[in-house]
Amino acid sequence: MFGSINNCHNVKDFRKLAKKRLPGPIFHYIDGAADDEITYRRNTEAFDTCDLIPNVLAGVDEIDMSTTVMGQKLAMPLYCAPTALQRLFHHEGEIAVGKAAEKFGTMFGVSSLGTASIEEISSLVSTPKLFQLYVHKDKGLNKDLIDRCKNSNFETMAVTVDTAVGGNRERDLYTGFTIPMKLKLGSIFSFITHPKWAFDYFTKPKWELSNLKNHINEGTNVMTTIGDYFTKMLDNSLDWKGVEEINKNWGKQFAIKGIMSVEDAKKAVDVGATAVMVSNHGGRQLDGSRSPFDQLAEIVDAVGHKVDVICEGGIRRGTHVLKALSLGAKACSGGRMYLYALAAGGQLGVEKSLQNLRSEIERDMKLMGVTNIDQLTRKNIKFR
Repeated sequence: MFGSINNCHNVKDFRKLAKKRLPGPIFHYIDGAADDEITYRRNTEAFDTCDLIPNVLAGVDEIDMSTTVMGQKLAMPLYCAPTALQRLFHHEGEIAVGKAAEKFGTMFGVSSLGTASIEEISSLVSTPKLFQLYVHKDKGLNKDLIDRCKNSNFETMAVTVDTAVGGNRERDLYTGFTIPMKLKLGSIFSFITHPKWAFDYFTKPKWELSNLKNHINEGTNVMTTIGDYFTKMLDNSLDWKGVEEINKNWGKQFAIKGIMSVEDAKKAVDVGATAVMVSNHGGRQLDGSRSPFDQLAEIVDAVGHKVDVICEGGIRRGTHVLKALSLGAKACSGGRMYLYALAAGGQLGVEKSLQNLRSEIERDMKLMGVTNIDQLTRKNIKFR
């Protein structure tokens, strides 16, 4: 049933197809999270704790789901969050995701650990682009990344702040997942039984961390786990003063990604952020932490009148987006919602996933009796 992206009508369907098409260690890298994966599951389950309250006879023939986030006009209130290592999942990688986002008029996030260069992405993708900065111990590398984004006309930047150390991603420990890939006795069979993936991996342009390779060897020429990379390579001494300096050096629209408390949201405003991304890294860092949706309302109440608040994590349905918008989020973003689709079918897969979600948002807005996302308020939502 799930041999074609045309038969994928939701994120769950794409997950099943991605599992068929990827070697086990790579699928579990996308699919896994930290420790017991409680927070990972909670990120989506949190949306089930409340219900939407529709209105009827509202004249919903014309729907406008556009929004403005970090100064960028988006045609839909959902964008592709930055995620690492995309050419591991499909040889088209970030370019495929960027082109799909462009087709739907939404924003595209690029990770510091991306596998296409800042310059290549800028030359091929015209949709609004957000660069996710992992702050490394190498200050020259940090400056280089910021300067390259400026020169390549990236519109926005986000600093990820929830990676003081790497999370305990036990699935990766069991499968032996590293970057670059290494063959482990227990996973060789999985690679052998996925010859198309192996053919693309070994015959397409060399896999590398394109934006880091001129500064560090880890991840391109030296094998490492993601957890070890975060712990050893990132600046664990980063504090609010350091983030403020980065913001000043960047000088454009600036978000802090990984905010989960009201106190930190207020500090983000104090250091000049124009957006906060309520996120727990997809449950891949601190297991047992709250979900972004659980924290959304109080963060919106505290800082939503000063900065854009984005709900990132656990998005699987259009109704999830509408619930977050009803609580005051300006937009939502996610990674797995399109990564499964990228693995399943490259750019066409991502386009199909975004089309599915866009159609759900439009249909659900009509069923809610709203024609513009600004009409969604807390009157439309009730917690059980």
